[in-house]
Parts: sequence; structure tokens; C-alpha cells
Amino acid sequence: MINQYETVFIATPVLSEPQMKETVEKFKKYITENGELVHEEDWGLRKMAYPIQKKTTGFYHLFEFKAEGAFINKLETEYRRDEKIMRFLTFKMDKHAVAYSEKKRREQETKKVEE
Repeated sequence: MINQYETVFIATPVLSEPQMKETVEKFKKYITENGELVHEEDWGLRKMAYPIQKKTTGFYHLFEFKAEGAFINKLETEYRRDEKIMRFLTFKMDKHAVAYSEKKRREQETKKVEE
């Protein structure tokens, strides 16, 4: 059964801009090969609540996608294998989360049009 998921990963801050783009593209390609990408957000370099691997900042990136449930284990295995990824979180969105996410995107698009 196809479900909608949201995954956020934190990449190590020592990456250069091209390395970060390459990492994002790698996971984006992996998701689109196994499902449908719905939305993507680059949150950039942010300070973390606590140090991870002695680092206090990280590059945050979010993907919202539709895929089979079995794909999630494969995706998370790929995250674990990539030394550039410090942390990740993937969760299945229920209908309320999907509706909220769509509403939020519409509001952002309306804001951009008004500017």
C-alpha cells in the first residue's frame, strides 16, 4: 500500500556546498526511483539542540514523498551507510498531517505571489 511519508536528515556541517547538493540529489534520486516526491525543503545550516559527533550545527533537509512501506527500511539503511548523514527521522503522515502540509504549502505560495 502506498503511504505518504516525511523524512528529515541532518548532514554534517563540514560539507562544501557542492557536496551538500550531491548528498541531497543522491537521496532525492533514490526516493523518486522508489516512489513519488511530493515536496522538498532545504532548511540550510542550523544550530542543533545538542552536539552530535562533537558538532553543534548541521545541514537540515526535508523530503515529503509517497512510497510503499517496505521502502522506508531501505531508505534508512542508505542514511546509515552515508557517513555525511548525522541524524535522520522518517515518519508516516496521517490524513491530518497531509492536509496540514498541503495547507502550509498553499499559504507559502500565496505569500510569494503577494510579494
